[in-house]
Amino acid sequence: MVVEEALYHPAGRELMNEKWLTVKEVAEYLQLSPDQIYHLAQQGKIPASKVGARWRFKREKIDEWMEEQTVGTQSYTRRGQS
Repeated sequence: MVVEEALYHPAGRELMNEKWLTVKEVAEYLQLSPDQIYHLAQQGKIPASKVGARWRFKREKIDEWMEEQTVGTQSYTRRGQS
């Protein structure tokens, strides 16, 4: 069956991982520790879904969340200049 091949084919795995990430993958992606990701997920501070005892994350939602975390987006002017 073609669907089964896609699930086990390395390219198929790559496509599946683009949508849902593990704690380890999110930690690597954001350059944080897995413990920090668990903590953020448990507190509801990062978009996550829990499947049984495991956390899963949509890369798209993580990217959106990171954009929301941006600090210092106001324009900068030097003192004495407008």
